[in-house]
Amino acid sequence: MSHFSVDIFQSRNNAYEIGFELGSFVRKKPVLFTFQQFTKDRINVKTMEEIFNNTAPHLVDVLKGLSDRLSIPYERACALFSGFDVPKPDAMGCTSYMTSECYVRNYDFSPDLYDGIFSLIQPDNAYATAGYNLQLLGLHDGVNEKGLVAGLHFVNNDRYEEGISAWMSIRILLDCCSTVEEAVQMLKQIPHATCYNFSLADSLGNKAVVEASPDSVSVRDNNAECESCVNHFQTESMIHFNRKNIDGSLRRKKYLDTFSHHNLKDRELFDHFRNPESPLFFKNYNELFGTLHTFFYRFEDSRILTAIANGENILDFNFNDWVNGKDLRISELVGEIME
Repeated sequence: MSHFSVDIFQSRNNAYEIGFELGSFVRKKPVLFTFQQFTKDRINVKTMEEIFNNTAPHLVDVLKGLSDRLSIPYERACALFSGFDVPKPDAMGCTSYMTSECYVRNYDFSPDLYDGIFSLIQPDNAYATAGYNLQLLGLHDGVNEKGLVAGLHFVNNDRYEEGISAWMSIRILLDCCSTVEEAVQMLKQIPHATCYNFSLADSLGNKAVVEASPDSVSVRDNNAECESCVNHFQTESMIHFNRKNIDGSLRRKKYLDTFSHHNLKDRELFDHFRNPESPLFFKNYNELFGTLHTFFYRFEDSRILTAIANGENILDFNFNDWVNGKDLRISELVGEIME
């Protein structure tokens, strides 16, 4: 058993100052060393800027703020934090379940490769967001002020090209899109580095899973009451991208398919996902497959519930209240890793 925690970062400012504040927040944290271990020394900054200028131009200013606060060259900050041309990531597990009322998701990986930051950010030229950070600027999952929720789900990295990481794609979606429809169009525009699912839901009751690879993008957006997303492609034109062994993902999908019969609601879904005895909670941390956090959002009242593994405290708040200026008083989530 080992203690682990997530720090909460809150910022309301222009993009450059948000980057500067984020730099202050992490400048003495060990996570900076982690970024140095898995990113390249250099990337093609011109290509990165072209992509951001066509999708989320403010992110360039965030990177400049980070560069200045951390006293590193802008080009180095881009390699460390932009999510562009990142070396192949290891496999990670993620499970989400969406209804017209709510979205809930578990993120499964290793605490050794985890930012340990939950951020609430309100730029002056993008939507306010709340979510778990990955590579500092990117997001595992989260929601924006318009009620769009998004999460990433690793599928395969055998097919890999210079492009945008899935976690930076989540950042772009939540910063710039207000609905599932807009998010789908954005995902068709982004050059994807490798194969991921993106689970999407919005306050209008729309749900979709976008299956994205460097070569093509497919959308599952049936009108079913519930939708789930795990770690394999299901569209016929995309299944050849799947890993050879997807047994675990198939088992989770089969289990999630039973939820519509159990009529689990809101808080029950959240509690089930975060329960260490749940079939959706994993403890294989040494194999990069242990549950690290659970994220829940309810559309009706913009309620966020989130907790980390075996967490002592649940973060429970109305996101609209935060958007309207009410800061959170809590600064840390505390949990334990039990294998």
